[in-house]
Amino acid sequence: MAAKSQICSVWLGSETGILKGVSLTKKQAFNFCEMSCMSRDQEVCVMAWGDPHESEVLVGSVNGTVKTFSTDKGIFTATRECGDPSQGRFTGLAVTDSSMITCVESGLLKVWKEGSTETAEVNVGNGVCRMQQNQSQRHRVATGGKENPLKVWDLERPDKPIFTAKNVAHDWLDMRVPVWVRDIGFIPDSDKIVTCTGHHQVCVYDPSTPQRRPVLEAQFGEYPLTALSLPASQGTVVVGNSHGELAILDLRKGLVCGCLKGLAGAVRGLQCHPSLPLVASCGLDRFLRVHSLEDRSLQHKVYLKSRLNCVLLSSRELESSNADVSGDVEEVKAEEEEDEVWDTMETVTEKSKKRAAQKDKATATGVDGEKKRKLIKKKVM
Repeated sequence: MAAKSQICSVWLGSETGILKGVSLTKKQAFNFCEMSCMSRDQEVCVMAWGDPHESEVLVGSVNGTVKTFSTDKGIFTATRECGDPSQGRFTGLAVTDSSMITCVESGLLKVWKEGSTETAEVNVGNGVCRMQQNQSQRHRVATGGKENPLKVWDLERPDKPIFTAKNVAHDWLDMRVPVWVRDIGFIPDSDKIVTCTGHHQVCVYDPSTPQRRPVLEAQFGEYPLTALSLPASQGTVVVGNSHGELAILDLRKGLVCGCLKGLAGAVRGLQCHPSLPLVASCGLDRFLRVHSLEDRSLQHKVYLKSRLNCVLLSSRELESSNADVSGDVEEVKAEEEEDEVWDTMETVTEKSKKRAAQKDKATATGVDGEKKRKLIKKKVM
């Protein structure tokens, strides 16, 4: 339980356009938004840190705007038009030392240079479901989607991808398996990349080798995988699917190491702590959950009222004094002890007693009936 206090706060984006901050140490949650214009057009679909110090959160909305939220001041400080809603939702958001990177479903990837109105545009192909940045080489990103295979791009030379994956082999009926990349992760300290698909596959690619097909392919469950994240300890990946199932997979053998229980809706956001064996998840059941990857126990559980799309872990404490500065902040109740309330409730046994009485009566009736049958038999004889 020592690791429990290491995550001070969690930031989440919701379908209603609210940026939510949760202080796990103080067991409080706050809503940050402009309540007067809250709507589905403001739905948060991507989030990213604006700087290494975690003082800014970039929030990408369905309407094509990217807002900058200051975690120090507790308010939104800037808004930028970075997309056209007709081109689809944001599928990725990232920053480098001097620019911001956005990608939408239509495949239009843009690099927004700081202090300039000019942008560099790259067409990465239609049907993009995910754009992910390589944290060790921040000028490289990976993209993939529906009938759009995994591609790795060097934004310093964006003319063509430096790696394009080849589809998995045909199935046992010798039929082509459709391409549907749902999420992507760069494995630290290596050139390997892991993806999860809408066909419940987990694939590992190695661009450093001539092989373009996956070097490892595994499957989990029967439903589409929606999110993945890589734990601090290498060799495993955490994946979630559209039926609220979370699992830890071994990337060396392709086997399931264990499952994380408690979810009741599709997983949309998933992030492992960079140094601790912890993973945070959120989704359609409106709960933020933090699990331990060592014993797979539930460390935190907070009900946040809105369906959630994305999650960011922070080592900085969320100050309630900052929240009070803005009139658009509403404190909500954290329900982390909900399970404890149920555990302390008295068990009702009235129904079981009633069933036992009925059973005794039926037994007695059966005995009386047997006596009557014996008497009748004696009279006849």
